[in-house]
Parts: sequence; C-alpha cells; structure tokens
Amino acid sequence: MGMTILPASQTEFDLLALGECMIRLSPPGHQRIELTPFFEAYAGGGEYNVSYALARYGMRTSWISRLVDNPLGHFIRNHARASGMDLSELIWIPYDGSGRADRIGLNFTEVGIGVRASVTMYDRGHTAVSHMKPGEVDWNRIFRKRRVRWFHTGGIFTALSDNCADVAFESMKAAHESGTIVSYDLNFRSKLWSSKKAIEATKRLIPFIDVLIGNEEDFQKVLGFEVEGADESLKQLPVEGYKKMVQRVVHTYPTVKAVGTTLREVVSGLVNNWSAIMYYDGAFYESRKYENLEIEDRVGGGDGFCSGFVYGLLHSMPPQECVEMGAAHGALLQSTRGDTSMVTMEEIKHVMGGGSARIKR
Repeated sequence: MGMTILPASQTEFDLLALGECMIRLSPPGHQRIELTPFFEAYAGGGEYNVSYALARYGMRTSWISRLVDNPLGHFIRNHARASGMDLSELIWIPYDGSGRADRIGLNFTEVGIGVRASVTMYDRGHTAVSHMKPGEVDWNRIFRKRRVRWFHTGGIFTALSDNCADVAFESMKAAHESGTIVSYDLNFRSKLWSSKKAIEATKRLIPFIDVLIGNEEDFQKVLGFEVEGADESLKQLPVEGYKKMVQRVVHTYPTVKAVGTTLREVVSGLVNNWSAIMYYDGAFYESRKYENLEIEDRVGGGDGFCSGFVYGLLHSMPPQECVEMGAAHGALLQSTRGDTSMVTMEEIKHVMGGGSARIKR
C-alpha cells in the first residue's frame, strides 16, 4: 500500500523539519584540529540539512529548533535564510552572556584522507535545543492550521536529551494524526547515546513513522536488525542481505510504508563506493552504483540522499527515480565542503541521466 500525501494546495509547507543545527569548525584541507591555525565555519545538522536542500530546490520548507539570540545563533539564521526556508516557528532564547543556561552547539570535523578516517569531535552539551520541552511548540496549530505535507526528524534530535525524545514523540504523533507523512532518519551517533537506549526510544516512535531512512549501522544500532553477510567493519555490504533485513523491518513494523537507505563501502578517506536502495509498496529499487566515488567531504551525504529521496516522493516520481535522485544528490553533495547542499537541480538531473564530469564552458 502506497502513501497518500496531502496536496500542495491544501498546505502551507511541503516539508517541516525538527532538529538541531550546529556550527561546524574544520581545519582547511586535511589538517588536524590540534595543529591548525585556521578553521572554516559551516552551519549544519541532520534534520536541518534536509529542509535547507529542499528549500534550495524551490520547495516550501520550514525548520523548528531552539536558538540562542547571539551572533552564533544569527550565523545559523543567516545561513538558513539564504536557502529560502521559513523560520517563523523558531524558538529564540535570550543570551545570558556566558552560555551557562543555553548555548549553540559546535562540532570540530577533520576531513580524512587515505587510510585516515574523517573525525568529528562534538562540543554540544547543554545546547538550547537539548532543553526543548514538550508543550513548548503548539504542534496541533502547526499541523492542523498551517498544514504540512511532510514532517522530518530523526535520531540525532531524539538522542540530545530525554526531553527531546519526548518532543519527538509529541511532534510525530501530532503530525501523524493530521495526515502528514512522517519520515525519520535513524542516524545513530554513538557519542550521544548507547544502542540500547536508541532502540528503547525508537520503538516508542515507530507507530508514527511512514518512511524510515538509514544506513546499515543505523538499522543495527537503532532498531536491532542485523545485515546477513556483512563483515564487522561494514566494508562490504551484500545487497541481498540488506534487502532481507529491510523485509524483516517492514514485517515487524507494518506501519512503515517506505524505507530508503544508503550503502557506503569505504575504499579510503576520499574514495567510497556509494549507492542506495528503496523499499516501497512491496518492491525494492536499486540506484546506480557510484564506484570509486571521489569525495571532497563525506559529512552530510546521507542527508543529501534523504532530501533527494523525499523530493522525488513529494513530486510523485516513480520509486526508481526517487532512489536515483537520492543517490545522485548524495554523491554530488559530497563533492563540496560543508554539510549542506551546494549543488543545483540541473547538476542532479545531469548525473541521474548518466552525464559525465567533462568541463562545461
């Protein structure tokens, strides 16, 4: 059974995302955090990245979070505004002068190369959004009066605090009850919580989820489903084993109508094999496999897949085109620095159509 998506004419937003946006600080090139004299600054966050990308492609998106009213919060606001996304539901918190009560989260990310992996170090404790409480946002007003076609959140937001897990439950329930499609990116982060706690929290949310997004590790760590035939390091991913795992997921949770997932085989820090599969209405669809994909920055690739995948579904594209768009967008997003999309729809369609990387002039 497929999904019924509310028509654009009856809604104010095509997509609403709930989650944290941090400021990312990265050494230039492949330098080390402890030795660099300079940092590049970017805005990014799992759920935020999806809303940002879809706004760039002309969709009516909005993002809900909790930001401190200081220059760091304004840095994120300015980045979000550049995409065209709506920020009218943001919660602004006064700055106390030192960040003791609420602060903007930071992450320090090294871009790996060769046998050295990319590494992210978080500095995100006690952030403003982690203090969000149930009842702070009027979800019924948003979903029943403003109306939303698609609501997206995920495991990063849920992991930030027990309060955030309750807010995820509250928001997803309200979205589901209003007829909004709900997608959830499992996005396991071992630095935020344990697999045991992730599984406990996510099982509570599953009844409200229409679309699950994740990679092989996410399904293992957040839902407890193993991929048959995958080696411990997940360097080689057997597609048939992965499909069997997805079939077990949808059999266990029949309310899930679609599953989108990326398959990443790491050759080196800057070369990956990249592809995606989609389960929808009882059938599987596989994207083109991007063999030996050269990567500038792998952070945000999964969000790139998610936003391309959701774009296809919101535009009633056939499932094969949806998974191809997600995979192409994810591949292209990893060709630029930073977490958020800097590519154009023209470039996505060029790659989807098998176009080459020959210079254009």
